[in-house]
Amino acid sequence: MLPTLRNLTMRTSRVAKDTSKLFDTADATAEATANAASSLPRRSTRSSLARFSYTASTAVTTKEEPLSDIEDALKPTPPSSSAKPTIARLTKRKRATTTTTTTSSPPSKIKAESPSSSSSDFSSPESSPDTKPKTKAKAKPTRALRKPARKTTLPDGSISVSPPTGWEEVYNVAFSMRLPGGAAANAAVDTMGCERLAAPTASVKDRRFHTLVALMLSSQTKDTVNAEAMKRLQRELPAAREGGEVGLTLENMLAVDEGVLNELIGKVGFHNNKTKYLKQTAVILRDKFNSDIPPTIEGLMSLPGVGPKMAHLCMSAENGWNRVEGIGVDVHVHRITNLWGWQNPPSKTPEETRLALQSWLPKDKWKEINWLLVGLGQAVCLPVGRKCGDCELGLRGLCKAADRKKVNEGRKRREVKVEMEMGVEVGVEEEGDVKMETKMESVKKEVVKEEEGEEVKVKKEVVDEVDVEMKAVRPARSARNPKRSE
Repeated sequence: MLPTLRNLTMRTSRVAKDTSKLFDTADATAEATANAASSLPRRSTRSSLARFSYTASTAVTTKEEPLSDIEDALKPTPPSSSAKPTIARLTKRKRATTTTTTTSSPPSKIKAESPSSSSSDFSSPESSPDTKPKTKAKAKPTRALRKPARKTTLPDGSISVSPPTGWEEVYNVAFSMRLPGGAAANAAVDTMGCERLAAPTASVKDRRFHTLVALMLSSQTKDTVNAEAMKRLQRELPAAREGGEVGLTLENMLAVDEGVLNELIGKVGFHNNKTKYLKQTAVILRDKFNSDIPPTIEGLMSLPGVGPKMAHLCMSAENGWNRVEGIGVDVHVHRITNLWGWQNPPSKTPEETRLALQSWLPKDKWKEINWLLVGLGQAVCLPVGRKCGDCELGLRGLCKAADRKKVNEGRKRREVKVEMEMGVEVGVEEEGDVKMETKMESVKKEVVKEEEGEEVKVKKEVVDEVDVEMKAVRPARSARNPKRSE
């Protein structure tokens, strides 16, 4: 029994000792944590620096809300055996400080700067009496919207076509460019167009045949080359019989050999095919149209190598039938009207362009538009390398396809030209004044020279007399002393 009690006593004392050691360690840890928290350096904040504010001239009273610093939020927690001491984090409230200044003027409240202040706290320039209200910028003038030709279905089912917006202005400006002195004046078509290549000495019937042949040779060929080929035919096409007249006639065309004809027109494009077409056309004209050209569009288009463009141009030419029944649309008319945006969507073929133009363009311009746009396309609006800087349509902003860089360069050149012309006029006036001043100066110089000339003349005469006397004396001295003279 005794040994058992002794052992129990010993066990109890060991547990007590271990427990006391554990509490001692916990107390030491808590004291160390408290000392570490109290020894942290205090951060300088606005509230801590407020006592250094300058208050010499005015008495400032500051009212602040009692806010705790971030350091005050650090509270040590009792340590535990399983977790480290934690720090409670509090969110910092926004500081709003209001200061009241006492001066001679009425008291006013000034809101101090705070992190949450924004630009809206300050008075706007419009509210201050010193600042003037800003004037609104002038709106740029908007360009008139240009629309292409539009189709409208009427209540009765018919279709009405409205012309493009502002087409008359564009047409008139282009027409002025084709007149003498314009950028597109003196184009090749003006002197070497197909309707101008007929021989003036030929008969009326032969002139119509010349116009048809010129149109058949003109496809894919420049006007200069076409004109040269026509001249050769009119001069060198062999006569059909001996003693006959040499030149371009239907009878000679029927009799000429294809090889000779091919050689005469060898410079035009596709001359081999055109040689065949000319020979076939001559036979058709002889057999079906009484050795004359067909008097209708359908009859002209029935000839080999003749399309709608050639048919309408031949029909409306002065050396043709001189009747306007349609528009002769070639590549220039087709291309330029699409550049102007007159067809929407853009037409794909010259025939589509012809039908579109004839639906709204006044008939009195059907013949003129070909001459207008062909010359413009040859001189200014070239297929490659358009001269937008020389085009009035581009300079005035009427062409939607104009190259802006070239237009700006053209405007600068025009401004320089105007300045130079104005400078020349001013220079002429100044030159007149200079001439008058120069003339007056020259008269004065002549008078001075004349006066100086008289003085010089008198002095010269006096000097000459002295020289004569000296010369007369010197021989006498030499005669007295011959050795000295030697």
